[in-house]
Amino acid sequence: MATFELYRRSTIGMCLTETLDEMVSSGTLSPELAIQVLVQFDKSMTEALENQVKSKVTIRGHLHTYRFCDNVWTFILQNAVFKNEECQENVSLVKIVACDSKLLTQ
Repeated sequence: MATFELYRRSTIGMCLTETLDEMVSSGTLSPELAIQVLVQFDKSMTEALENQVKSKVTIRGHLHTYRFCDNVWTFILQNAVFKNEECQENVSLVKIVACDSKLLTQ
């Protein structure tokens, strides 16, 4: 199964990785099991986003950089505005990584 490790660089993903590293270092967890936990984390995050998130956001900003490599789009936006039905947020710099979710299940 292909995994892009998209969510491991999020705050929750980095905390999970650090915790698993500590557990492997202390001998509490085997490296193989730690890898299985990370793969399951990627699957769970993908499922949650597909099935539970229903809101939509509009993003506008200055497109600084974009690239397409290995079926993954990366966009760098400056002075971005995130807007949904309830609120609006301004962000000076944002990196968006996007891929086809169908590729995650192959």
